[in-house]
Amino acid sequence: MPSPKMTDLFTHPLCNAEDLGKAIPDHDLGVSVCLPLWEHVIGYEEGDQNVVSKFKSGYPRFCCPPAISRLFAAAEKEFAAAGERCLVFPRVVHAERCVKFIGTGRAVEWTAHNLGVAVFPADSYVQARKFWRFCGECVSTRQACDALGERQSTASVEEGKAANRTIRERIAQLAGQQPEDVFLFPSGMAANFAVHRMLTQLFPSRKTMQLDFPYVDVLKLQQFFGTGVHFMPLIKDSEYDDLSALLQSEPIAGIFCEAPSNPLLRCVDFERLLAIRAAAQQGVPIIIDDTISTVAHVNAHRVADVVTTSLTKSFSGVGDVLAGSVVLNRNSPHHAAFSAFLTAHADHELWRGDAVALELNSRDFAQRAAKMSHNAKALTEHLRTHPKVDRVWHASSEGGSGYEYIRRENGGYGCLFSFTLKNPEQTSPRVFDALRVSKGPSLGTNFTLACPYTLLAHYDELDWAESCGVSRWLLRVSAGLEDTADLIARFDEALARA
Repeated sequence: MPSPKMTDLFTHPLCNAEDLGKAIPDHDLGVSVCLPLWEHVIGYEEGDQNVVSKFKSGYPRFCCPPAISRLFAAAEKEFAAAGERCLVFPRVVHAERCVKFIGTGRAVEWTAHNLGVAVFPADSYVQARKFWRFCGECVSTRQACDALGERQSTASVEEGKAANRTIRERIAQLAGQQPEDVFLFPSGMAANFAVHRMLTQLFPSRKTMQLDFPYVDVLKLQQFFGTGVHFMPLIKDSEYDDLSALLQSEPIAGIFCEAPSNPLLRCVDFERLLAIRAAAQQGVPIIIDDTISTVAHVNAHRVADVVTTSLTKSFSGVGDVLAGSVVLNRNSPHHAAFSAFLTAHADHELWRGDAVALELNSRDFAQRAAKMSHNAKALTEHLRTHPKVDRVWHASSEGGSGYEYIRRENGGYGCLFSFTLKNPEQTSPRVFDALRVSKGPSLGTNFTLACPYTLLAHYDELDWAESCGVSRWLLRVSAGLEDTADLIARFDEALARA
């Protein structure tokens, strides 16, 4: 099935009540799902079947798209005994890790695709799905369709290898690194999981550290796996002193941070972090996720030993393929050990159909990244002056000296921003419901995408999120490629409902 023209979502965004549950983009490869009204978001979080039953897709780590559900069912028919369930992974090593995580079951190799099937007791299903979500080693919809014989990929093995090679070369050139230092994974979370496994195996018994309030599952990953994590939300400047004291007293496996962070668009003071690390004299690796800013706008390797990215987002733009990358810094003292680990344990390449799609999608990445950044900045500047808006978060204002330290010459600030309204309990649902842009999870799409982020990511821990400075009423927007004036007019129209 061909993808719909992206201009459809520019001019006819999925934002109305009748769009509930449609994939975004509106076909079976779309990686987001439409939640057009505030009440739909609440209903989804509370498991309301009037909402969930409408879903034709979902963000793949959270909700299995139909083809993947059918693949699970086919695996269960072949391998599961009474009282057993199955999940299917791209390779058997992923299934083995799932079985180890839940502490029971078995892993088998399946079909000519050499997929991995984790077979386990049905009462371990919730735990197995946690692995699927937090580790991101997901089989893709394209691969599921091909394995089921429902829709054969037109990409040959040779074309897949060529596409993987081109993607690595493209990323390496943008990052100023070498293609052999670029490792590809089936999702951005899988890339983070690989780095976390690497750190906790090379530095056993050490905890990791998370600086600033991160994307939800990056912190959850560190809490569920390894030895544990020190979390410093960096709400107070004194936390840098706490960081210094901790590094002086305890060896750390690695420091994770985002540039900028999601959803508050802040940035760690990297010069200060480097000085603190130097004073501690333990050479702890720094891992930066540049998904929001993108390699087009920042050089995270100026600070990082390792850079992770969700290629699902701006690098792809279309919103029809999941992928992630790890790029090593050749100047890092850890380079040799990290390269050896990832060479031995990484996935090495995306499945051929996904690789060909991502290579095609990313050909104009740099130009799209520039336009998205322009639109995000224009929207934030407009919203800051709007009488109905209480606060706006954007890397140009929140990123501070840390962002500027890694920003490229003439680099922008990425596609993402967040904002809150005055009298938010009354106004937030009305404005969100009236907003004429596509509405659902994810970011970095060529079309503008909005969601009540805190409700989606932290519904069961809203008080904790607010204690870290993240309002439950926060609206997060990923600016797309639409006409700037048209976008501003759409926000003004929605704000008139406040």
